[in-house]
Order: sequence, then structure tokens, then C-alpha cells
Amino acid sequence: MDVHDRYEGALSLLRRPDGLIGRLVRGEPGFQARIAEALAGAEKQLQDCAAGAPDPRIAEVTGHLVAAGGKRLRPLLVLLGAEFGESWRDGVTQAAVISELVHLASLHHDDVMDGAETRHGVPTVHTRWGEHVAVLGGDWLLARAAQLAAALGAEAVRLNAHTAGRLVSGQLRELTGPVPGEDPVAHYFQVAAGKAAALLAMSLGMGAVQAAAPAPYAEALTEYGEQLGIAFQIADDLLDLHAPAEVTGKEQGKDLLAGVPSLPVLLVRAGYDDGDRELRALIDAGPGAGAADHRRALELFGRSPATARARAVMHERLELARTALGPLPDLPARRALEELCDVVALRSGRAETGPTT
Repeated sequence: MDVHDRYEGALSLLRRPDGLIGRLVRGEPGFQARIAEALAGAEKQLQDCAAGAPDPRIAEVTGHLVAAGGKRLRPLLVLLGAEFGESWRDGVTQAAVISELVHLASLHHDDVMDGAETRHGVPTVHTRWGEHVAVLGGDWLLARAAQLAAALGAEAVRLNAHTAGRLVSGQLRELTGPVPGEDPVAHYFQVAAGKAAALLAMSLGMGAVQAAAPAPYAEALTEYGEQLGIAFQIADDLLDLHAPAEVTGKEQGKDLLAGVPSLPVLLVRAGYDDGDRELRALIDAGPGAGAADHRRALELFGRSPATARARAVMHERLELARTALGPLPDLPARRALEELCDVVALRSGRAETGPTT
């Protein structure tokens, strides 16, 4: 498939009414077409960037997840952030590519650490080429993102470097766990801020900066991304515990089985509710518990107060995200960001309502 075909294919997919853009900008056909075309242009540059590695073996490894696709949420956020400035500036597209390169690099590393076998319906990089190649492939993507940021100027370099540091810090915090005496729930939010929120905040902020948006707008968008990222992580936690495989594409309770300290798990361990004693005992038994105990734990989570507590925290974060948008003008991009909060809330509810379009 040549570059033109990839571009037209991406453009067609992005304009679908059931796609992410279609859901976020209903009733805004001109805005939808403009964002879809800009995102397709970023997709072309992203694919060209991966294919342009100096060695064909590197190109194959680093282009593997690029070709697999994905929601491209981070590039979309860059473009939405740029709508509050001069969105036609050349640096905006490069910023969108940077955001996805950093995200893809983190997937290379996360899949190694999590032992994940598939990503976007294809084998993970470490499954095909081994862990060392996967880690180095992720490093190459980070380096490529840094090169692109250097061409955009000092602020892009700062944002990119700061975000990479936060991603690594979040992953290290998750790996090492809370220090003695540290509140595990507070530790969870620090991990989520690094692993989930940092890149969303960077995407929106970099889009605004590259479009020369007013500083208060960039600050508002960055804060929105921080809060949205935390809510997004909690929604993922809820999906793991409550959504069947046909909804998420992965085994229900996979993170629970692996011993991942999600927010609902931590709230059960905190002992807020006496009715969670059986569930707490099953969690404390660890990943080595049998299949019957695992099924029982999922059943108990279905009616545990910890689930309701976690969902309430998620909605609190989404409300903070909406509040952060206060300084922004009433543009289609603002309405899209408000709608994205509803999409995240609905995403966590798919566990109860079944698949949605």
C-alpha cells in the first residue's frame, strides 16, 4: 500500500460517524472534516517516520504497532488543543506525531513489563522479536520524538523531556510499589499521573503552544488533560473487573489475576467496608489463587462498595476536567473535550451495559 492509499484509508476511517471523532463532534460537520483531515495528515507523517528508520530491521520493529493502528487519541488531543490558537501552523502536525511516538514507545516498554501477548489485535513487539529488541525499539521511538521536538523549539523539547521523565517515573513507582509508610491509594494516583495523565496533558499543551494559543488556554488544557488521564485510568480499572472479554478484547480480570493494584483493589484492601472481608481475603491470597477463587473475586467485585467508590472518584476527576475548561472560549473543540469526558464515563459503564457504538 503506497502513501496515498494509506492517507485516503485513514481519512475514510476517521470520518466514520461511529469513530472517536464522529462521537466527539456530532453536529459539527465542518469542524469534523477539518480535524479528520489534519489527523490523517499526522497519520501519514507517523507512518513515514517509522518507515524512515536508518535500518530496515529497525523500521520493521518500530513500525509494527504503528501499522496496527489504535484510537490515535493523543494526536487528536494535540489537534484539539491547537484549535484555541492558529491551528494551521506547520508545527502542529509534528506535535501530533511526537505525542503518538512517545505513546508507542511506552507501549513497547509496558508490554514487556506486563508480559502482554497482543496489542491492537497483533502480537506485541517482544512476542515477535524478544524483550531486548522491544525495549530498544521503544528507545528509538523516544529518540525520534526528541529529534522532532528539537525542530519545534525549546518549549517542545521541554514538554517532551518532562513527559518522558514522568512516564518513566510512573512506571518505576508502579514496579517498586509504595515506600514503607506511604498510603497505597496516594501512591496509585502518583502512578496514574505519570503513566496515564502525563501524555494527555502534554498533547493538549503542546498543541496549544505550537498554535500560539494564549498562555491561560494552554494552562487550562494541560490541567484538563491531567484530570482526564486519572479518570481514564480508573475507567480502565473498572473495565478489567467488570467487562467481559467480548467488550474489551482481553480476559476479564486479567489485571486482577496479575496482582495489579488497581483503585478498586486498593479500596478493598483499605478496609472501608466490613462486607468486603471475603473479597479482601481473596485479594490477599495473591495471583496464585485458583480459577474458582478468581471467579468468586470478580463476582464479589460486582457488588462491592469499592466499585461504587472508585466510580465516584472517576466522576469527580471528570468534573474537575470539565471545570478546567472554564477559561476556554465556546468553540467546537471545547465541546469535543467536554464530550470526551462523557465518552470516558460511558467507557467505564460498558461493563454493565454491554458493547456500545
